[in-house]
Amino acid sequence: MPSLANTFIMKQLETLIFAIFLSLMVNAQESSWITTFETSNGRRTATYDEVIDYSKRLTDASPQLNYEIMGYSAGGYEIPILILNKTGLSSPEEVRTSGDMVILIEGGIHPGEAEGTDAILMLMRDIVITKEYEYLLENVTIIFLPAFNVDGLNRFGPYNRINQNGPEEMGWRCNAQNLNLNRDFLKADTPEMHAWLKMFSTWLPDFLIDCHTTNGADYQYVLTYAMEIFGTMDPMLTRWQEKEFLPYVQGKMDIAGHLMFPYVSFRCWHDPQSGLRSGAAPPRLSQGYTAIQNRPGLLIETHMLKPHKDRTEATYALLVFSTEFLNKNTGKLKLLIKIADETTANAAFRDRPFPIRWKRNDSDSVMVEFKGVAYDIVESELTGGKWFQYHPDKPITYELPWFNKSVPEAEVDLPEAYIIPPQWSEVIYRLALHGVEINYLQEDADIWVESYRFKDPQWRRPPYEGRHLLSNIEYLAFRDTMTFPRGSAVVDMNQRTARVIANILEPKAPDSYVYWGFFDPIFEQKEYSETYVMEVLAREMLEKDPELKAEFEKMKKEDPDFSKSQWDMLNWFYARTPYWDEKKNLYPVGKIIERHDVEALPVE
Repeated sequence: MPSLANTFIMKQLETLIFAIFLSLMVNAQESSWITTFETSNGRRTATYDEVIDYSKRLTDASPQLNYEIMGYSAGGYEIPILILNKTGLSSPEEVRTSGDMVILIEGGIHPGEAEGTDAILMLMRDIVITKEYEYLLENVTIIFLPAFNVDGLNRFGPYNRINQNGPEEMGWRCNAQNLNLNRDFLKADTPEMHAWLKMFSTWLPDFLIDCHTTNGADYQYVLTYAMEIFGTMDPMLTRWQEKEFLPYVQGKMDIAGHLMFPYVSFRCWHDPQSGLRSGAAPPRLSQGYTAIQNRPGLLIETHMLKPHKDRTEATYALLVFSTEFLNKNTGKLKLLIKIADETTANAAFRDRPFPIRWKRNDSDSVMVEFKGVAYDIVESELTGGKWFQYHPDKPITYELPWFNKSVPEAEVDLPEAYIIPPQWSEVIYRLALHGVEINYLQEDADIWVESYRFKDPQWRRPPYEGRHLLSNIEYLAFRDTMTFPRGSAVVDMNQRTARVIANILEPKAPDSYVYWGFFDPIFEQKEYSETYVMEVLAREMLEKDPELKAEFEKMKKEDPDFSKSQWDMLNWFYARTPYWDEKKNLYPVGKIIERHDVEALPVE
């Protein structure tokens, strides 16, 4: 028989073997969740196939995570979103009933800026697999969009970001149509954005985090950020961002050793000592868009010259700290959003002029410390231009003026409702994509409205985001009774999306649909006169109207090109005849002054 000592040793040995086996099993399991970013020590980023595979494996491993297809890209690839909830809820109705706050975290809208994608994959794992951050789900449901621009991610290569320090290979900035998704939030030209807007309108996230990498000069900060605290948002939500959220995450990032500063833009590009400037973002951009939806958005812009590893780790940290704060403060933000939505829909919101366009006040600034680096400005013998030579090994703290005050540049009076004739169906459809509620005339109606007649429209010559933009938007406002046909869309302003509606339909808004060219056909002349007809008619008009003759002579004197063109001069006379198209340059959208005069119903 074995001795008691031998028996004890055998049992100890068995225990040790089992512990080693268990440790190996745990390590093997944990190693299966190491991301591409981690296995390469930050030198590589996940490809599209790796994002899909890793996301599906996480979903299979955790009942808290649900994988859905948000939609399909222009190139035909599926766009994944993952819904993370502590009990596995996956529908907007269930999540709202639970009382959770909804956070949308998206990466890869510009796939060359890869930190967001890598940070999202690791954070999902560290919530559902390692459980290190499972506590973040106590009061929060997170929608992860790890790779928004999947077409760009599939255009994978080593030469996609010439200004950027890694990773070794990365995706491309635009989708398969060569359109930039982060210029498309309001105009919504891409299938990717159509899918995003349907998701957003369904879920109405309380908070957005959008991950990017910046361009520009060299400085010490590994990460910069932007939030809409410059006037475009509801004042209470603006104060909450400025006084509560930002101080918390700034403090946390400081303690963690990730240098962070507001988004860096210099008054003179590349030159830090020219001073800093910040201002309101237009709604073509992510955080500018959520602002007019009464939802705060945090734009993360890591510094391109820092290593990809450092940028991703800083992004990861800010995602954790932001979610941590929101998890602790769900009640107040949800209440502020509710009040903002109700305020926007209230008649009092329309009683005062609405700032539709903002500009930076360059006469007002504050002095701030800026952690930059030494640099020289030399004249290039190659180009004759200024060559900025930065010295990152020589950190310097500058005292710089920061121009961060915005003032309204243009204001409008908001109506009770807007009315859009049915032939402008694409505009009506895109309003609906943005969550706007729309009713429709059941019969033809004569309605007292205010509208605009445009003066001297001009366009930029090169295309921008696939469109030729109006560079000059001037008009005369007038009021009259106009006939609108059955099926015209009546867009009431007593709804939470009133800011969105105004930004789309008020021509002077920075991303209005007039500006983007949706209404370009109204500027085209479709009927013309023969010169031999107008040569006779013009003389008759001049004989009958001495004032017209004086106006004609003045026009020739002030515009030499006009005076040299027979066509332009005779067309000028044609425009003053009854034959002229009265709808040319006439904005077809009406502003209804008294809503009770109009009967409209939703379409079932």
